[in-house]
Amino acid sequence: MSRFHYLPLTDEERAEMLNDLGINSVDELFTDIPKTVRFSGEMELPPPLSESEAVNHLAELADRNYHLQENPSFLGAGVYDHFVPAAVKHVLGRSEFYTSYTPYQAEVSQGLLQSIFEYQTMICQLTGMDVANASMYDGATAVAEAAVMSCNVTRRDKVVVSRSVHPAYRQVLQAYFDARDFRLEEIPMKEGTLDGEEIEAQIDDQTAALVVQNPNFLGMLEDYNGLAEMVHGKGALLVAAVDPISLPLVKTPARYGADIVAGEGQSLGNFTSYGGPLLGFFAAREKFARRMPGRISGQTVDTEGRRGFVMTMQTREQHIRRGRATSNICSNQALNALAATVYMASLGPQGMKEVASLCLQKAAYLREKIESLTGYRVVYPGPYFKEFPVMVPGAPEELNQRLLEAGIIGGLDLGRFYPELENSVLFCVTEKRTREEMDKLVHELEGWK
Repeated sequence: MSRFHYLPLTDEERAEMLNDLGINSVDELFTDIPKTVRFSGEMELPPPLSESEAVNHLAELADRNYHLQENPSFLGAGVYDHFVPAAVKHVLGRSEFYTSYTPYQAEVSQGLLQSIFEYQTMICQLTGMDVANASMYDGATAVAEAAVMSCNVTRRDKVVVSRSVHPAYRQVLQAYFDARDFRLEEIPMKEGTLDGEEIEAQIDDQTAALVVQNPNFLGMLEDYNGLAEMVHGKGALLVAAVDPISLPLVKTPARYGADIVAGEGQSLGNFTSYGGPLLGFFAAREKFARRMPGRISGQTVDTEGRRGFVMTMQTREQHIRRGRATSNICSNQALNALAATVYMASLGPQGMKEVASLCLQKAAYLREKIESLTGYRVVYPGPYFKEFPVMVPGAPEELNQRLLEAGIIGGLDLGRFYPELENSVLFCVTEKRTREEMDKLVHELEGWK
């Protein structure tokens, strides 16, 4: 019998497999690997631990991390520390959800299909769009898929993106386009927002789409009145990346004429979790439904008139001819989408509006406090949602180290992505931040330099 009794593999079974393979030992499986790169000798590993010793050891390792239960975070830039109701974790912990896989067989996947259907419905209600898919990997790939879809719809090969869009989104866009021989052009910012004059100069009859973000990467709320009309006048589409938390307060993408809406849904009931896994959402106008990537879950009735759920559209290459597939996205983030569904259902429309209002009001409070400090100023004038860029009197890396020593997770060093914003920090405030935590941050900023 095997030494490891918890593994369903006996010495007899191992010998049978080796015999079927025509070899005498497991080592022979690795003969193709040159001996020069194979490890030999004994690995320098500590002695084995009992279960209780292992638990204590792992707890000691975890305590070396700065975590959000003890350290208030003012870091955002795409992944946000919002409050997650207990109901979310409880529902996600049910085995029928966290062990389920792709719903290939509708007749045995009704619960999962319904949860996806409800998620799609809520995304449509949030964005004002007609149809949403069953979720994407993350916000960056969702935006990239929206740009590729625009090229397919318009049969054009150029996409224009505002420099105020998340830098990671623009990097992923470029990676997608390099593989497809599409062209990506950037529009510079003007006072931290989209430059309207540059749009008219760069959008032409070869442009498939304009990609914008609201609130943009710097947290600014942009005015898109008349933008869709101008873009549509050139035969192009308007792709909007949005923060779903902001939508109960600000104008929805549908109202300012967006054709495709994409973004990061992590803030909807998903924890920060060291930056992942994330949740991309994707919605569009109904006329583009058959061009959308991924899957769409739909509601129907059976032969006896009973309500049921099915995969209405499956436009990926596993289900249809590869040449006709809209995307090679191979899995949807169903568990993350379920978290978003439970989160939105738990809060309801009024609760989500209150969360958005708290983010807006608390960010305004902190912004006013920081602006009163000598040597600090908010970089651009204008309305902000829950993030804002601050010019600081020194190197952001040094400031964040000082804050970390005080038990505070600071903001993002914007100079990494925007050279013109050297010595600027992007601070984020969600509904979780208390007045005491914000005042402590201000106190530490005042005492620095």
